[in-house]
Amino acid sequence: MNRLRMAIQRLLLGASLGLLVPPVIAGSDHDLARRALQSGEVKPLDQILAAVAKQHPGQVLEVELESRSRGLIYEIKILSPQGSMIKLKVDAKTGEVLEHRSRTKN
Repeated sequence: MNRLRMAIQRLLLGASLGLLVPPVIAGSDHDLARRALQSGEVKPLDQILAAVAKQHPGQVLEVELESRSRGLIYEIKILSPQGSMIKLKVDAKTGEVLEHRSRTKN
């Protein structure tokens, strides 16, 4: 019984640390992004960020590549020099800013 309890505890500990997630699932987003870049579905992130910085300077806080009905988009969060939080949705293939939201600090 003691061995069974220890085995269950190890199983629960592993699950809490995410050790039971198969590597295929964990890496699938990365693989999707790499394939999209190689096939020309998306522009490289450095090109997107350079273009965005011209109109929206600041510190990039977060970037996500998301799949939407209209295709792949980069969602970019920027902290402007004035302290505003800027959230952009950018077409990953063309670099066109599709949506722009800004929130100033109170």
